[in-house]
Amino acid sequence: MKYRCTICGYIYDPAVGDPDSEVPAGTPFEDLPEEWVCPVCGASKDLFEPVED
Repeated sequence: MKYRCTICGYIYDPAVGDPDSEVPAGTPFEDLPEEWVCPVCGASKDLFEPVED
């Protein structure tokens, strides 16, 4: 499942991961480190919501 930042609209896609933060492709949102933040605006994980594919 993908997750959207409610602040800026960035979509975290587990199939892509977050290469800039050294999060490998295939990493589910739930497995992201607690200190991970939105790579666009810096919002914390609790400001993301699930989106339907």
